[in-house]
Amino acid sequence: MNDNNKNKQNQLNIELTNEMAEGIYSNLAIITHSHSEFIIDFIKVMPGLPKAKVKSRIIMTPQHAKRLFNALKGNLKKFESLYGEINETGGGPIPPFTLGGPAAEA
Repeated sequence: MNDNNKNKQNQLNIELTNEMAEGIYSNLAIITHSHSEFIIDFIKVMPGLPKAKVKSRIIMTPQHAKRLFNALKGNLKKFESLYGEINETGGGPIPPFTLGGPAAEA
């Protein structure tokens, strides 16, 4: 089998609907985990409102969570090499959430 056919067999076609392409804005992520899953809740917090809604929840295996971490780390490094260091201040304090699992971090 030549390399061209091998690449076609390993190709994954990913579909992105128009609705999904619009995306969902999130300015807070809460991460919890068990022994077999990582759960990431993406939340939109609006200033002055005492309530915020989870806009999306992603559940993944620890292996996929580590791959996501490494992909984000690599992309942040590339971003900062092009545009400069990202300033983490200004977001305000993160409330201490507990959702029945280990303490959440964002």
